[in-house]
Amino acid sequence: MVSPVIPVRPSPAPAHQAAQPPQTVTPLTESTAQNHVAGVCFKIGPPRLVGVEVEWFVHDDRCPDSVVEPERIAAALESLPPHPGGLVLPAGSLITREPGGQVELSSPPAESLTRCVEQTRGDLTVLRTAFAAQGLRLTGAGTDPQPRGRRMVLDHPRYLAMERFFDRGGPWGRIMMTGTSSVQVSLDAGAESGPHALRERWRLAHLLGPVLVAAFANSPLLDGKPTGHRSTRQTVWSRMDPSRTLAPASTNGAGDPRQAWADYVLDAEVLCIRRADGLPWTAPAGLTFRDWLRGAGDRPPTLADLDYHRTTLFPPVRPRGHLELRMVDAQPGDGWIVPAALTSALLDDPRAADATLAALEPLGLDGAAPPPRNTVWQRAATHAVADPQLRRAALACFAAADAALARLEGAERLRAAVADFAERYPARGRCPADDQLDALRAGARRTPEEDSPC
Repeated sequence: MVSPVIPVRPSPAPAHQAAQPPQTVTPLTESTAQNHVAGVCFKIGPPRLVGVEVEWFVHDDRCPDSVVEPERIAAALESLPPHPGGLVLPAGSLITREPGGQVELSSPPAESLTRCVEQTRGDLTVLRTAFAAQGLRLTGAGTDPQPRGRRMVLDHPRYLAMERFFDRGGPWGRIMMTGTSSVQVSLDAGAESGPHALRERWRLAHLLGPVLVAAFANSPLLDGKPTGHRSTRQTVWSRMDPSRTLAPASTNGAGDPRQAWADYVLDAEVLCIRRADGLPWTAPAGLTFRDWLRGAGDRPPTLADLDYHRTTLFPPVRPRGHLELRMVDAQPGDGWIVPAALTSALLDDPRAADATLAALEPLGLDGAAPPPRNTVWQRAATHAVADPQLRRAALACFAAADAALARLEGAERLRAAVADFAERYPARGRCPADDQLDALRAGARRTPEEDSPC
């Protein structure tokens, strides 16, 4: 969601945990900053690795609408098998906590889609078992379906500064931090040219975005009430600070993604500035990183400041060496497997990529307003695949993925899972959010039933 986040048990400290930035005197100019961002955010080469990040709300299994105290979550995490790296599960997945108490599992990069799914499922079994021992369950939904009070449970200076920053623009930032969860799929950025060219993968990832929002919409409730949006989570993101949540320019393949992203990073407002222990990390209102480079701020920025600033940007597709697709709502149970398999198949199989581009062309996204604020993304968040145009595009994408998975050795079970989802949801004009709404109308439990309950 807003990673990097803070491990519960001691582990090698990520950069944002440092009390102050490393003491470097390397001067930064706009040119060196742009070259650095363009170089580190897109690692060039043929697609090879796959990874996922899966977020969960934590509910008391007997009283789902009650607030779960942080101590119970900490106890569950402390019971995990010890690892010299801290909160690392047997297959290598890293466990972190989000500001509102959500738990996130980040898989290690895997050499294949099938290996990624196998490792992540095994680590999730370990995680679910630890939470079940505390009477807790992990709930997959884009927004917390229960009418529980939202509150910050982590008081790290990063999150306090985020609160201050987002509060300037309304309630959306707090809702995002404490009341949303997602599935994020990470794929290699691509090669300089050829069937896996970076420019085309960048374009395809953005064009595919509204179809992923629509097909996997799973957040129709907020504070226990329907919002009128199938993906309330996506709607929340679309209303936040545009300098860090809109897509950058050149998502239509017309320009160099590296240059566009470098400009985006420098023109985004600075959310927080790391300072010595005890001092707030709040940044001056309206300060962009480019302003900071040009002399604004109380000290010159360092390369470490620039790298940290990049972690506070949350567009639908975020380059971090690889491409991180961030637009999918969290799914119940092992439902995360389907968006992981779908996106990997569509981007990494050249024939599927061509078929997907043809299916997405009628949506008219090239040249539209930046995601997620153009009308197609808004329709996806509101109506999901009940929108006829999005439904047709989704079904075509699922068909292309089915063909790609048929060509992938050892992917029979993944192919079946994708086909089952397509038949259950987009083929019927439905999405997972409709299951929650049906349960609410029937007076049943609002918490989505998990395929693999704790």
